[in-house]
Amino acid sequence: MTLLSVRGLSKSFRGVRALHDVSFDVADGRILGIIGPNGAGKTTLFAAVSGGVAADAGTVRFAGQDVTRWPDHRRARAGLVRTFQLMRPFGAMTVLDNVAVAAQVRASSRAAALAAPDAVLDRVGLARYRDQRSTELPAAELKRLELARALALRPRLLLLDEVLAGLVPAERGPVLDLLGTLRDEGITLVFVEHVMAAVMRLSDEVLVLDQGQVIAAGTPAEVTGDPRVVEAYLGDEAALASGDDGDDGNDGNDGNDDDADDEDPETPC
Repeated sequence: MTLLSVRGLSKSFRGVRALHDVSFDVADGRILGIIGPNGAGKTTLFAAVSGGVAADAGTVRFAGQDVTRWPDHRRARAGLVRTFQLMRPFGAMTVLDNVAVAAQVRASSRAAALAAPDAVLDRVGLARYRDQRSTELPAAELKRLELARALALRPRLLLLDEVLAGLVPAERGPVLDLLGTLRDEGITLVFVEHVMAAVMRLSDEVLVLDQGQVIAAGTPAEVTGDPRVVEAYLGDEAALASGDDGDDGNDGNDGNDDDADDEDPETPC
């Protein structure tokens, strides 16, 4: 069953085209990886799908409903949830309270919201930080907190924006294991990533963006063997698609973990 269906999605900022006629489907229980060079439109796509920005054209259907005009909080309550590349936790709050705030969006009561965070924190490996302020967390743990807040919303489909960015190779394995477990439990995943070993390991299908357009789609093997993808993105790093486990620390064609301008809604990315 198709859980997410995107058709003809387009978005421009100040006349600069960020997305042009992007279409794809994600089946329930599958994992879609999205790759492309910096500035390709990946985070803008996430923002348009999740409701963070309004698309200029196109439609987004989720679980059989047209959600194109729904605001982001309504989409989140329906189970369409995203993480952000740049983490912005509530700095004055503890790690536990940050997750409790997120849980409250879909919880049936305040008591239910307060009961949820401990299990989520244990799951992402943050239990020992539960009573610390989020500003005291190292970068790797902030990434885990961002994931914890998303899981507290009980997503049916989770959009992950470079969840591995900033993590050293030894820190990536547990996160990848967790994402695989989430899929096994029925959560559909769509993730933007520069770490090609992770894309190859997790993805059922891969979508490639370049200059706001889809240039290739298919299985990881099909996409990484496409000359257009090699030219636009992989370049000399195409060998990373051969089954590397990611422990060499190489993160993609340009060595950057994330698009420098991806979180600016006024910048095509």
